Amino acid sequence: MTNPYAPFCEDFYVNMRLGSQLTFPHSRETVLHLFERVQKAYPAMTRFRKNDNGEFNLEEDRGSHSYRWMSLEAKRLSSGHVNPANFEEALKLHMLLLEMAPHHMGISPLEIDYLDVLFGFDLGFGGNHDEIIAESLFGDSPLTCLAEEQGAKAVDFQPTVTVSLSDDCRLQARIDVVTRTNSYQVRTGDYSDDVISVYLIVRRYWGDRPKESFEKMFQQIAEKADQLCTSHIVPKVLRPISAAIASRS
Repeated sequence: MTNPYAPFCEDFYVNMRLGSQLTFPHSRETVLHLFERVQKAYPAMTRFRKNDNGEFNLEEDRGSHSYRWMSLEAKRLSSGHVNPANFEEALKLHMLLLEMAPHHMGISPLEIDYLDVLFGFDLGFGGNHDEIIAESLFGDSPLTCLAEEQGAKAVDFQPTVTVSLSDDCRLQARIDVVTRTNSYQVRTGDYSDDVISVYLIVRRYWGDRPKESFEKMFQQIAEKADQLCTSHIVPKVLRPISAAIASRS
């Protein structure tokens, strides 16, 4: 199927994060071997760099509409696919990394802290982001009572909600709404053409040492995230924000 979220955002991306309680190996041989194997599968991932904080990155050209990236931090392995053609395509890089990580990096399920998937949506708007969120998501909520004061202007409406999806609380889902308007912009009316970001994160904590492989577990939580997006995020979060933005055009 094609990307069903394109009508509601400028950019859509699917990220994977595997967090460890121990430091991952960062020797020259280990890092290069892993990254070379990924590059063999995705030849366009040619941009390699090491940041000052010791993080290694490999990515495709970020100037393209659709691109992939991966990073290796001290205790986290991450990857992302921006504007994938479809849901199945979005998972391929992540599944490859999770399949290779135990063998090429000596990662054991015993050390894993969490595995999560992030569905990200960027919506461009050259105005007060917080005003858009207050209008589209808070409605008649009592939390907007301060906005009733004469001359009040929204400067920080960034809701975060986390729920447990399992009785043991090891499977959790979180919605983050991130605005990028600052007080200077509100004061002067000089707004940038930045984006409002909506993140859905489904995270599996590894406390009970599940028997499933990393790949199988990721497939499960990614499918759950896709279902949550269809049932809740699109109709109740993205659509109202998009409508509020369109009303200002």
